[in-house]
Amino acid sequence: MFPATAVNRLSPCSPPEGLTQVQCAQRRHVRQLIVDFERDAGLDEVFVVLTLGATAIATLGLLSNSAAVVIGAMIIAPWITPLRATAFGILRGRLKLVGRGLFTLLVGALLSVGLSLLLGRLAGLPDFGSEVMARTAPSLLDLGIALVAGVIAVYARLRSEAVSSMAGTAIAVALVPPVCVLGLLLSAGEWDHARGAGLLYLTNLFGILSGCLAMLAKWGPGFRHYARRSRLSVVSLGLTALLVVPLSGGFIDLVRSAREQVLKREITETIERLLVRETVTVGQNARLDSLLIDWAQNPPLIRLMLRTVEPDQPTPKQVAELQRLINARQPLRFRLLVERSAVEVVGPETAPNPREAGRLPLTPPPTVPRSRLNPPPLPPLPRPEPLGTPE
Repeated sequence: MFPATAVNRLSPCSPPEGLTQVQCAQRRHVRQLIVDFERDAGLDEVFVVLTLGATAIATLGLLSNSAAVVIGAMIIAPWITPLRATAFGILRGRLKLVGRGLFTLLVGALLSVGLSLLLGRLAGLPDFGSEVMARTAPSLLDLGIALVAGVIAVYARLRSEAVSSMAGTAIAVALVPPVCVLGLLLSAGEWDHARGAGLLYLTNLFGILSGCLAMLAKWGPGFRHYARRSRLSVVSLGLTALLVVPLSGGFIDLVRSAREQVLKREITETIERLLVRETVTVGQNARLDSLLIDWAQNPPLIRLMLRTVEPDQPTPKQVAELQRLINARQPLRFRLLVERSAVEVVGPETAPNPREAGRLPLTPPPTVPRSRLNPPPLPPLPRPEPLGTPE
């Protein structure tokens, strides 16, 4: 049912056809929603200007690898409003409203791809930063975020008290940055990564759309009735379900990468403890430079880069013992190879404060009292008496 606060905000009306006052208010509320969503779905000057501005800011932020600038572009982008209007049209079976909303989104996507492609060509960067590459590998987590964001987007339209959440919703599920990433990658000819950015955009698009449909269907019995009868809702949810297949691969890769990072950190800590603290192999003079794990081999290969002052250590026997100790502490079995680099320690021949055998260390010279360095002036000598004249 509609909340009492939403009904109370409506002005009283004369209930037609024997309807109660609450039912009449609900009908007026639905009519007002239709007007609002019709306005949200339209392609007007405001949508075009905000889209171009958000695209320019997002593209420049991606080129400079600035997360703060990209977040600013997310807040400006107006794409959620036509998307939730499309969801309302799908649920109510209003094909004209659905067409207007999809056309607005299509124009916005084409403008963003074109502008970001142009800016990418003008910049001519040989490589892109982490902000671009982070939007080329979507997973099921992105779909879940988009579903929740769609719920909040519709809730903010149905309940004016939650309108302040729209900025956070735009940041959580960004539609413009993935399209800008798509344009930048197309400008550089990176087709594989561009497909990942396009998949992320579709994930956010259909995720928000499905979340909007779910929230509208939950809002009242009238909407649930339309949700059960709407074939477009079934099609939209079906397209969202199809995204689960490619997104599952990304999620599996994400989980596998996280596990590999944890296992690599544990192995690194184990090797450092064995080499230095427990001195099982080469002792205190060994230093671990880097550690790489080739997970493609079976068993996985650990390649250890080690610096040591002993050119013949570690020996093959010591490496085998270290490999045995690592495998005893891990659920997997690894093969260990050590690349040793012999280093020579060079220092001065004498210590800063040398000490001769059998003698005490040198002591600083005794200090001279200040009174001896600057003695007081001597008193003046008495003046001699003048000699008399001879007689």
